[in-house]
Amino acid sequence: MTTLSEPQARQHADSDTRLRVVLMLEIQDGAQQRFLDVYENLRHQVASVPGHVSDQLCQSINDPRQWLITSEWRDQETFLKWVESPAHREMVKPMHGCVSDTFRSMRYTILRETSVAGATGTARPVEVPPGLPRTTPAGHVGPPKADPGPDGVVRHALTFTVKPGSEHEVARILSGYTSPKAEVDETTRLRRTSLFMHGNRVVRAVEVIGNLGDALRHVAMQPEVRSVEAELNPHLEEARQLGDPQSARAFFARAALPAGHQAVAGSPTAGRLHRHAVLYPVKPGSGQAVADLLAAYDDEATADPTGPVVTGTVFHRDDTVVRLVDLRVPAEADPAAALGVAGEREAAALGRLLDLGPGGDLRTVAGLSRFLAARAMSPVTDRSSQDS
Repeated sequence: MTTLSEPQARQHADSDTRLRVVLMLEIQDGAQQRFLDVYENLRHQVASVPGHVSDQLCQSINDPRQWLITSEWRDQETFLKWVESPAHREMVKPMHGCVSDTFRSMRYTILRETSVAGATGTARPVEVPPGLPRTTPAGHVGPPKADPGPDGVVRHALTFTVKPGSEHEVARILSGYTSPKAEVDETTRLRRTSLFMHGNRVVRAVEVIGNLGDALRHVAMQPEVRSVEAELNPHLEEARQLGDPQSARAFFARAALPAGHQAVAGSPTAGRLHRHAVLYPVKPGSGQAVADLLAAYDDEATADPTGPVVTGTVFHRDDTVVRLVDLRVPAEADPAAALGVAGEREAAALGRLLDLGPGGDLRTVAGLSRFLAARAMSPVTDRSSQDS
């Protein structure tokens, strides 16, 4: 990195007239795609305004409704001339229809700057091994993890930990709750909820037709769910109150385990499927690479109409990676499919990214079976909408 020295910084500050504009906004529920379409059109118009240097659109990793637009201008005068013009007011009108009452603009002069030598202002993409897909496409803006899968189903998971020693009681509470009503509104419906545990970690995977945010808020406010939360709270390592909207939002942000990749077999499947989940012991910093390897396996596996994998969803956040699969056979009958291991090369690559323990080896059937037994999540309950 090239950092300006103190004398250089003072001199640069004296001569630099650039302006940084920061716009914080909250997007209305259900309006994110419309907002992105408006922004895509707007940014090209703004780029042609004299004095405009660059802009960037960012989304909060904690609350997908919170967005940030930053722009850089040659100087304050050119920005003010544009922002106070009738042309500007007409240009931004379509955006106001997407934005809720949180709408804040701040302006700063640029005094000091540290940059990477030779950088163009575009963030360098995360390196992915050759031949492997990214779970989030390069250049994508917005929340891909809330997008429907190939079958039109939105998949999402929540994860949290309970106090060690309380696992048996927690499993009892979670397996005995009354399911909330499946119908959220005319366009949104809860399709399926699957609960798993591994040690003191709980993973709740949900399937939704329609709007995920509406479904999660609907569930959080149901009396039967709030009753379970009250019973569960003494056992949680971090308590939560879903009846309080602010607390519920904080919980959903903290517990979110988004579906980074979804793969679904193209042909319908008759007969009973076996739902199965694995919690991977990821080495620090290797979560994205593990998720990419599993995504590559699921894409290939679901393309085979006679193969064992019918659906594969990789839930991923930081170094927490869970893969949920629907198999035509029990997991023990095909541990490689249950774990997402295609062959010896892929097994070796995945093994380097995981903490397999002494003697752990994913290149043999025996090693796969031992790993599956150790890392498979225990099913607690699995309910589809017709069970509600």
